[in-house]
This record gives sequence, structure tokens and C-alpha cells, in this order.
Amino acid sequence: MRRAVCPGSFDPVTNGHLDVFARAARLFDEVVVAVGVNMSKSRLFTPDERIAMLEEATAGIDNLRVAGFDGLIVDFCHEVGAVAIVKGLRGAGDYEYELPMAQMNRHLTEVETVFLPGAAGSSFVSSSLVKEVATLGGDVRGLVPDAVLDQLLERLAERRD
Repeated sequence: MRRAVCPGSFDPVTNGHLDVFARAARLFDEVVVAVGVNMSKSRLFTPDERIAMLEEATAGIDNLRVAGFDGLIVDFCHEVGAVAIVKGLRGAGDYEYELPMAQMNRHLTEVETVFLPGAAGSSFVSSSLVKEVATLGGDVRGLVPDAVLDQLLERLAERRD
């Protein structure tokens, strides 16, 4: 079985992420979406909330599962028997950022990194940008799954109060 891991914080998951997951699921027998649970980093949503959002958003992809991880992604890949890490690239900046990590991961293990270009219509979307725009009252419908949008707006309202 050829298993791949799609790692990230997914705070929150975007439709761009979902596009990469679906495309990876067509390339590999199984895809594990690995949610970073590093508690030292400040996130809008808890690890359990992010995992639950991802499970709901990816329910229609039969060969995909969601799991949390802490530590090195290559260690997680070894634990789950993954042969590849799949990363979506929105542009050249992402490539410049991701390439050294891919090379380090390859140095540490036999795990390869596969880069998938982001869909043209969502290449500008990032979780950080979605949060910033939503915080300032901008409309982010269509950039995140509807259920995620509801949770995002609710969490931002809680923080304002």
C-alpha cells in the first residue's frame, strides 16, 4: 500500500487544502492528513477542533483519514508507514520555503516529498489570510467549507466579546 501524509496546522482548513487532499487521494492508496498538535504555538482552534473540522470536511474521501502528530513529520511518516509527504504549493514563495524542509526530510529518512500546485482559483488562499480577513469583517465564503466558516465566525465573535 502506498501511503502519503499531508501535514499542516489547518487552522482552519481551507478549500485549497481540500483540493490538495482530493488530488493526493487519487495518487496514493491512502492519505493521512496529519494535524500538527504543537501546544506551544498559538492557534485559533484546538487540535481536537481542527481534527474534527477536517474529518467532517473530508468525509467524502474514502481513502483519507485524519490524525494528530507532534514532533518531526518524518517520525510520524515512519509510524504510519508513509512513503511520501504531499505539500500544496501556491507559488514560488511556498516552494522556496518548502524545498529546504523536503531536503532535510529526505536526509533524515527515505520519505519523499511530492509538491502539488494549488488550484488556480485558490492559490492566494491561506489559513492566516482567511483568519485575518474574517477578523476584519471580510467575506471569506467559498474559501473554507461552510461548516468551517460557521465555526470560524463563531470563534472570532467569542474573541471579540
